[in-house]
Amino acid sequence: MIRTLSQTLPRLLAVLVAALLTVPLVPTGALAEPTLTWSVQPAGQQGPDGRRWIELALDPGQSVTEHLAVRNFGDASAVFALKAADGYLTDKGRFNMLQSDRPSVDGGTWIKVQNEVTVGANETKVVPFTITVPRDASPGDHPAGIAATVTSASGTVSVESRVGFRVMMRATGTIKAAVAAGDLTATYEQSWNPFSSGVIRVRYTATNKGNVAVSGAGEVTVSDLSGLAERDTKTAVEEIFPGDSRTVETRIAGVWALGPLSTSVTVSPSVQGGAAPGAVVENAATGVTVWTVPWPQLALVALLVILFFSYRAITRRRRRRLADLLARARDEGRAEAKESPRNTQVQGRP
Repeated sequence: MIRTLSQTLPRLLAVLVAALLTVPLVPTGALAEPTLTWSVQPAGQQGPDGRRWIELALDPGQSVTEHLAVRNFGDASAVFALKAADGYLTDKGRFNMLQSDRPSVDGGTWIKVQNEVTVGANETKVVPFTITVPRDASPGDHPAGIAATVTSASGTVSVESRVGFRVMMRATGTIKAAVAAGDLTATYEQSWNPFSSGVIRVRYTATNKGNVAVSGAGEVTVSDLSGLAERDTKTAVEEIFPGDSRTVETRIAGVWALGPLSTSVTVSPSVQGGAAPGAVVENAATGVTVWTVPWPQLALVALLVILFFSYRAITRRRRRRLADLLARARDEGRAEAKESPRNTQVQGRP
């Protein structure tokens, strides 16, 4: 027994040493690396003032000072880079600002802010920034964003994380709210049930042709040539910045295939907070015609016609057969009637 233990113990020690050598050593600091979270919002000189974003109407050449508040929710001090850039809306309607590698050419160039700010753990710092409108600024909206960013390295890739808010700057002058509706398509989807109507699917592009951000209310109408089978629906056009476009889709049910169907779209723009006196508001309208053929109904009519003529043919054939049977019966009756007197006469002779 002692000899067995003396032989096994060195092997167990060798396996243990090999296992310890294969386990990587992780620095304690890496395991305890804190997670950095922060917020940025509009502020006054004393701190956050409850605004979600900043909206200003400014004259060309005017300069104003605003403030932002950066709050560090982490357990350690952090340095945040402060950046301003042109703003835009994503396809889903969310506000965003240009990445750092893309130069700003509009509202983002109007904002000047210090390059960075150091914020202690669980601390909030207020930072001033200035907005200066160029003297030759065109009237209307010039969206921008301002954010506090942190850049981290992941191997050879740098990842920029940023938190910020939008700054909507409107240069005074003639305000124009206009939305153009284009690229209108209407597709008819038919039900193969002849007793069910179909669906018109409508798709169009709403483009902001004005100089201010607008949303819109659209109305889509579908009617036949007679105008008796008219149906309509409402569509909502989400916020669009000047020069941008947004795709709008809707469907209208209960539409019967009655040949050419006229589809028209009307869009009425609206300015957030209402259009100022003197503003130019232009509605947009467009239309398209889609040809529809009531194939299920035609197939049903064809089937009914076939059944009618089949029934008629079968009925005629039966009538002819019945008439033939009756004629044959009459002929047989006449023949029997002619033969009956002869038979009677022959039987009566002595």
